[in-house]
Amino acid sequence: MIPWGLLGSGLKAGFEIYQNKKKSEVAMSEAALLHAEKMKRGEIEYQGKVFENQKNDWKDEFILLTLSSPLFLLAYSVFAEDADMERKLNLYFEKLQGMPWWITGLWISVVAAVYGIKATDIINTKKGK
Repeated sequence: MIPWGLLGSGLKAGFEIYQNKKKSEVAMSEAALLHAEKMKRGEIEYQGKVFENQKNDWKDEFILLTLSSPLFLLAYSVFAEDADMERKLNLYFEKLQGMPWWITGLWISVVAAVYGIKATDIINTKKGK
């Protein structure tokens, strides 16, 4: 037989948990509404759709693989002792070093844009703000 006092305590605890869950849902709904209102007024940037659109996007991985490919080839040339590959990589890095500054700056800004870094963020970081 179940003691009625224990059953009453269990029901009371269950009811409190249910109430807390409902309060949490209301609070989250109010927070989402407040966030939407701030975005509407322009106080904060709209981020929800941007994140949603980037979830299945491969451009970040493509940029990472593109930038990493010379490092993979360099590692291969060192460990495989491939002299021909080493000469080609040396030529690649010489030509990369000789590129005009504006192409390098353009490439850096494109990569930064892909990863969501704004030029103003980079400038503010350099200034120590």
